[in-house]
Amino acid sequence: MTDFSRVLMVVNPISGGIDKSDIIEEVKKQAKKKNYDLDIYYTTGKDDKELLFSKIENYAPHRIVSVGGDGTIKLIAELLKDDSVPIGIFPAGSANGLAENFNLHGSDEYLTEVALGDKFENMDSILINNELCLHISDIGLNAELIKNYQEGNIRGKLGYLLKSIPTLIKSDFPFQFDIQVDGKKFSRNAVLVAVANARKYGTGANINPHGRYNDGKFEILIFKEFNIPQILKTFSENAELDEDFLEIISAEEARIYSDKKIPFQIDGEYRGDISDVTASISPVKIKIAVP
Repeated sequence: MTDFSRVLMVVNPISGGIDKSDIIEEVKKQAKKKNYDLDIYYTTGKDDKELLFSKIENYAPHRIVSVGGDGTIKLIAELLKDDSVPIGIFPAGSANGLAENFNLHGSDEYLTEVALGDKFENMDSILINNELCLHISDIGLNAELIKNYQEGNIRGKLGYLLKSIPTLIKSDFPFQFDIQVDGKKFSRNAVLVAVANARKYGTGANINPHGRYNDGKFEILIFKEFNIPQILKTFSENAELDEDFLEIISAEEARIYSDKKIPFQIDGEYRGDISDVTASISPVKIKIAVP
């Protein structure tokens, strides 16, 4: 049986504006019951990659528990770079896309049981502009909203909501894109273009209904128009979206160009205004603790 006796918990204290103390106490309690040794690393936003790498090297955890949003999981995955150490997830950020896709909902007690349990699934990752992406990256309107959200000072879904209308009013969409997939090149006018390894955004919007996170491929999602009835349909589990609204292309490699610089995000983090996105399936696989 695999040894899971050393557990490292990585906590982002400010993500989502959520108090993490109850989660931490529940993990401590269940780890003690299992006779697991537990160490905790609190992110600060300063030198986290170097400090957490040193912690992982010295402590050599058998499992890592992420208490934060998608950015915290991504930080861990970038340092592990393989599927030998499983990651348990607590959805405790402003956007919790991976938790949404793995159906990680429930009480702290239940989520701790899952995070410290023995059921796992491996997921693909994508290399986008030389950066690891686990969930969804996009260029266009959604990235513009994330940019405006991160420049504000209200966290959580309320912060996104308050920035939605100003973003729509000020945005210069639709944008002109040239897209290259498997040697074929074509042009599209679109509100945004996403590179998706998963099915859902952290909001629960099912934008990639046929996507699978472990099939060795990702999807290029071309949202051609801002259509509120179609957007509302994405919150249905079995969403069937019109082709005039969304075009989906499966790929292992892709390149997306724009005639001007447009906001761009990876896993919920704004990465600047750019005009060129390259994406390919990464050899890095991530092991996730699941229900």
